[in-house]
Amino acid sequence: MPTFRYATKDQDARTITGKIVANDVNMVIEELRRRRLTIISIEEEKKSVLFSFKSPEGARPIKAEDVILFTRQMATMVDAGIPILQTMEALEDQASNPSLKKVLAQIREDIRLGTSLSASFAKHPKVFDNLFVNMIKVGESGGVLTTVLERLASYMEKTDRLKRKVGSAMIYPCVIVGMAFIVTTILIIKVVPTFKNIYGSLGKDLPPMTQLLLDFSDAMQKQFVFWVMAAVGLVFAFISFKKTEKGAYQIDAWKLRLPIFGDLICKVSVSRFCRTLSVLIQSGVPILEGLDIVRKTIGNRVLEKVVEGVIQSVREGESIADPLGRSRVFPVMVTKMIAIGEQSGQLDKMMSKVADFFDEQVDAAVDALTSLIEPLIIGFLGIIIGFIVMALFLPIINMTQALS
Repeated sequence: MPTFRYATKDQDARTITGKIVANDVNMVIEELRRRRLTIISIEEEKKSVLFSFKSPEGARPIKAEDVILFTRQMATMVDAGIPILQTMEALEDQASNPSLKKVLAQIREDIRLGTSLSASFAKHPKVFDNLFVNMIKVGESGGVLTTVLERLASYMEKTDRLKRKVGSAMIYPCVIVGMAFIVTTILIIKVVPTFKNIYGSLGKDLPPMTQLLLDFSDAMQKQFVFWVMAAVGLVFAFISFKKTEKGAYQIDAWKLRLPIFGDLICKVSVSRFCRTLSVLIQSGVPILEGLDIVRKTIGNRVLEKVVEGVIQSVREGESIADPLGRSRVFPVMVTKMIAIGEQSGQLDKMMSKVADFFDEQVDAAVDALTSLIEPLIIGFLGIIIGFIVMALFLPIINMTQALS
């Protein structure tokens, strides 16, 4: 049977903690009430597992579309006047993802024990991020939970659609380059040595292009393990470097300076910044708190540092547009439109328009990138394969010409 940790208060307001072994949380609640204790929290104690060869039954990752569907359904049910506890019970029953069903069961139980809705969601940061929790908190306190949920669902749908658009554009070139690398490696390691044996028996000097390819193939064969270990070492070094604060910042800075992809990454981040802040302001989140939430969700440490500077400047009485303009990271058009929005008192609407504009820009950039990458990849592969074929058959061509 599972073990539950509990925190309670006795009749003298003293905090009492401990553990109870029970079939479920309801038995724990009954036992604590029998002891005349006021329940503060109850959590199931997780058992540590050193090795796990099987994933939990029915366990699968919670995707963005699962959370979006849940948010839409919750908005509809709350708008219909159904109490929160009954809403969570219904959504738990409707959830098709077992992992999400388990999370919703825990949230429902927390609400039943008296925990607020936002605090219940906050216990599951891997599913409901800081933006989600803060907007739910605003909706609870302002009595506009339905409106906040609808805005939140629309925001997540647009963000997820943008992410899918960019992701699908990157899959094709990555697959093609990967397949080309595998094919080229097989040619160099397996096919080229066959020609080396043939040409070695002729006892004649080979063209420089052919000799270069044969030497490279020979080095790959003899030092294949070394090259594999070197590649693995570079990957691990890159991952370790990325985990450091300085490394993560440097990599994000490199991303923004990439020839073709840098502009696309910048547009995606700017769109996310504007749309997130617009939704937060519309929902009634204070501007400093909204900027802090945006800073944590923007997805690029260079822009995150810029937003930190904006927060400091706003605390000192400046506008949002001025420090964004000084950063020279955000496009001039963005800072100008934000300045107009601040002056007119319609910052949320202006930032929403900026986000829509950049979404269209990202769509156009992705389409252009897809149409540009395909011929570039085909041309690059043609050069590599053409070089290998030419190097292999050049001695045969020379011999044929000499004989004729």
